[in-house]
Amino acid sequence: MTAPVLVDEHADRVILRLNRPEVRNAIDQATVSALHDACADLEANPRIALIIGSPGVFAAGADIAQLRDRRRDDALAGINSGLFDRIHKLPMPTIALVDGFALGGGAELAYACDFRIGTPTVTIGNPEPGLGILAAAGATWRLRELVGEPLAKEILLAGRTLNAEDAAAVRLLNEVVPAEDLEAAGHRLADRIAKNATLAVRLTKSAFHAPRDAHPLIDNLTQAVLFETQDKVDRMTAFLDRRKEKR
Repeated sequence: MTAPVLVDEHADRVILRLNRPEVRNAIDQATVSALHDACADLEANPRIALIIGSPGVFAAGADIAQLRDRRRDDALAGINSGLFDRIHKLPMPTIALVDGFALGGGAELAYACDFRIGTPTVTIGNPEPGLGILAAAGATWRLRELVGEPLAKEILLAGRTLNAEDAAAVRLLNEVVPAEDLEAAGHRLADRIAKNATLAVRLTKSAFHAPRDAHPLIDNLTQAVLFETQDKVDRMTAFLDRRKEKR
């Protein structure tokens, strides 16, 4: 049986490849379980995560055949919402690499990531009400934070989909690149992140997502931790040494 998610591990990053191209990477229970396994590994060994689909499709949504059979208790279990929240809370940044369709649950997976890079063929949106349900895996609140309330309501209530130009204009996509450059663009962004102090990146992400009333305490506490690290001393010393050399 072919794995629904292929995992390519590196020292400072992991590439997670959605691997159900025959059904446009529809997110089924096996995919959910595989992504939970990947999250567990990334929580135990924090690294940058790049999530990519197949050529021409990121993920065209949840598996409708399975979704049709789900009932109240399945919804209350938060099958997809729990997974995407876990991805959103991973210690290190996550990057969605989107080619072609990212619809329904596929769009919500992309929204859960810290960054999204797309290709000119991107189509992203949430057509769930057309199937008699709502986008319950994060879009009803996460999308408003990403693009603002008026556009979020167009997408969620009126079925608007965004192309790459639209998505880039509202910064839902951080960058648009040719399809053949998509994975390389993800690695370039990962390289930029990886140049920074790992713990500083982790704590910055945690502070960024902390509730408003947790600030400034959370900032002071995380800074206190970083002030005690050898990495901080080494990096600041190197900075001062370079400045001396330029004089």
